[in-house]
This record gives sequence, C-alpha cells and structure tokens, in this order.
Amino acid sequence: MDLGIDGRLALVTGAAGEIGKQTAIALGKDGVRLLLTDVDSSDLADAADEIETETGVEVWRSIADLTSQADADALATKGAEHGGIDICVHAAGITGSKGDPLELTDDDYTDAWAIDFMSAVRIARAVVPGMVDQRWGRIVYVASENAVQSYADEMPYNVAKAALVNFTKGAAQVYAPKGVLINVVSPAFIETDMTDGMMEQRADDLDVTLDEAVSSFLEEERPHLVLARRGRPPEVASVIAFLCSELASFVVGSNYRVDGGSVQAMNT
Repeated sequence: MDLGIDGRLALVTGAAGEIGKQTAIALGKDGVRLLLTDVDSSDLADAADEIETETGVEVWRSIADLTSQADADALATKGAEHGGIDICVHAAGITGSKGDPLELTDDDYTDAWAIDFMSAVRIARAVVPGMVDQRWGRIVYVASENAVQSYADEMPYNVAKAALVNFTKGAAQVYAPKGVLINVVSPAFIETDMTDGMMEQRADDLDVTLDEAVSSFLEEERPHLVLARRGRPPEVASVIAFLCSELASFVVGSNYRVDGGSVQAMNT
C-alpha cells in the first residue's frame, strides 16, 4: 500500500526499542528517510544497522536525553540539516516504579512524568514549528492501554500515559488547521523488552516456564484480551505508519488502540 510519504523525513524516538524499531522499518519500506534517536549509543547503533539493512533508505542517528529541551531542540536542528522533520513518532518511554500507589515516592511519580509525558511536550515544541512552516506534518505518540484502564501497581505510568492522551487531543485541535495532524496509539501487552522482563519475573516468582507465566497472566490479569497472546511490534508499527501517512489525512486527535481487545471501554 502506498502511504504517500516517500522521501519524507521521520524522527523516531525510542528507536532502539522494538516498537520504535519496527515503526522505522515500516516507514522506511515506504521510502521515508529516517532520523533515529535513543539514550544508549550501542543499542541505537545496532537498531540503525538492522533498519538500514531492512529498508535500504537513508538513516541517521543521534543520541538524545528527552528530559532535556536542549536535546529535543538539537534533534530538530539535526533534522533541518536533512531538509526538516516531516514526521515524528515518539516511542520513547519507561515503565517506571511499581507498587502501592500511596507508598510510591514523589520521585517515583516525577521520573515517569518527566519521561513518559513531558518528553512528548518537549519533542512537540522542537518539531511542530517547522511542520507548521511547511503546512504539513504528522506526530504519533505511543501511549498505552494504561491511559484508560488503570492498574493499581503501575500508577506513575498510568497517570503519565493518561496525560499524554489528553495532551494529544488538545494539541491536535490547535495544530490540525495549520497542517499538523497529531494522534496517539495505545498498545497493550506487546512482545517487548518491557513485557519480557515482567514475564520473566513472573515465571521466577511462580516457578513456571515463560509461556506458562504469559498464559496465567492473560487469564488472571488481562481476561478481555480475547486473542489470548502478546501483540507483536509490527502489529503496532503498521497502525503508526498509517497515522503518519496521507491515508490518515482526516484523523485528528485520535487514540488508536492496538490491544487485542484488552480495554473494554467504549470511548477514549
């Protein structure tokens, strides 16, 4: 399918993670040039090599800490060297601290807030003005099912992702008339390092295999995930790529769930 974005430049944050990497591959296969960023240079280099091999498109990479506005701005400057950023996929994020929501510290909440929410604001400040100037742009944020379906032991993450969905809706109203479409994708229980770690810990705690840990988790904790498996990163990436495309030219401030049915609510 032709997405209509051949030759565009996409900034992908969290590009060393599975969702970021697979999104870069999906975009690259449609001819999108890529500027990749993450916080670890070794992981980012490995991801960039894989993406370049898979797609054959031009790939640049830049280390950035998105708790810093200066680092976010530097990415926009780097993009300007290659014609300007047309598309931004913001997949960077952390799970954050877990536990009793009232026993977690202020730092537990602010750490997740700084990375899972404020980094999204910072990256928008950096890239949106250039998109407005050219009257065309796409931003897709990666949130989570936790934004609308709260899990008591993941409250810092829940709160930050809920704020991200709300920010998307509000910012989209301002910038869509200026040519910049902002949307968000909310995955659930995807095969990533994050859920690998969760399931490995569960397997150790229960003294079972990894597959048994996943199966019992789905049955006990995610009963509405009717496909009864973890999602695959390319399944998320394909939805993100669509939202980056000309095909999504009438999609504004939407939250696309890629969750296997996990969230039962009708709205948001």
